[in-house]
Amino acid sequence: MADPTLTVAPLPVVPVAGGIRRDGVVVAPALVDAHIHPDKSSWGGPWMSRRRAGSLSEFIANDLAAQRASTRSVEDRAHAVLSTALANGTLAMRAHVDVSSELGTANVEGVRAAAERLAPWLTVQIVAFPQFGLLTNPGTLDVMAAALDAGADLVGGIDPLGLEGDVDGHLDAVFRLAERAGRDLDIHLHDGGEPGLAEIREIAARTIAAGMHGRVTVSHAFALADASAESLPHTLDRVAEAGMWITTCALGDDPVPDLELLERHGVQVAVGSDGVRDTWSPFGTGSMVDRVHLLAYRTGAMTDDQLERCYRLGSTAGGRLIGIPELADWSGADHPTRLEFHGESLAQVVVDRPAPVCVIRDGRIPSLH
Repeated sequence: MADPTLTVAPLPVVPVAGGIRRDGVVVAPALVDAHIHPDKSSWGGPWMSRRRAGSLSEFIANDLAAQRASTRSVEDRAHAVLSTALANGTLAMRAHVDVSSELGTANVEGVRAAAERLAPWLTVQIVAFPQFGLLTNPGTLDVMAAALDAGADLVGGIDPLGLEGDVDGHLDAVFRLAERAGRDLDIHLHDGGEPGLAEIREIAARTIAAGMHGRVTVSHAFALADASAESLPHTLDRVAEAGMWITTCALGDDPVPDLELLERHGVQVAVGSDGVRDTWSPFGTGSMVDRVHLLAYRTGAMTDDQLERCYRLGSTAGGRLIGIPELADWSGADHPTRLEFHGESLAQVVVDRPAPVCVIRDGRIPSLH
């Protein structure tokens, strides 16, 4: 393993489209995973066969059963994913970690312990995520508050209508907790169609009313992928007005929004892995190079500009979302935090999805131990 204190001296470079080429090496911004669930992963362990699920509630039931049956600790499973992500150039991530009356804060504590083993190379921001319901799972709100003292950074939420059946009640609870604790908010929203768009507009209105401009994220936001919805343009304008972030994962057959449309409306977007080999899907590698490749494929990217945009959403956009200047700003090949890939251009890197040949943070090569 390379000396973790090794300083890498900058070398002569020449600019190319979408990156910097130096003797067949593309120098690019570090990657950021804006949405991942490391506590659910089976990465690094035996193959896990999965049950079919036809509804969100069935997926959630399968998830809880698998977590209860696991013989590996949350810390062990999370560390396996986190160290793989780091080796593949992810230097920061937003981890959604389950909290509930059944699990308590154990998952948050396990993921935080795994993250500490990889500090300062990998920055992990944890969302206290009420996967199994908040209003519908009594006691979970108290556990979420406790999780903020046990290693969680953000307040999470999930489908106020589709899972909870009470939009106002759910949003009252999570906004109140976020405001009281002075934390940002990230809400899973799978609800589609006009009901989902109405929820997104309500979240935007509450964001503005609470003075939380730029501090609220809607994850997945499947409703924004319905180009035929009459209220879509209005909804996107409200999202932009509130400075909200949208995260997408391009997972399986999940809806993916039109990136150009969101960009035209001024909506901030970042991309994440979602699940990595968990009960929800057998897929996922922990590599954000793979993820930006999938995003490019799912959105029909063809030109270099379109391919590079997908990389940007998996790198500097995620750095802005999480709030890490060294990952949000890119000053070129001399930037002290960067990745190096074999290739001719950044667009080619997105298509060919190589692993980085060198990962550098603050002028040093990370240790993976």
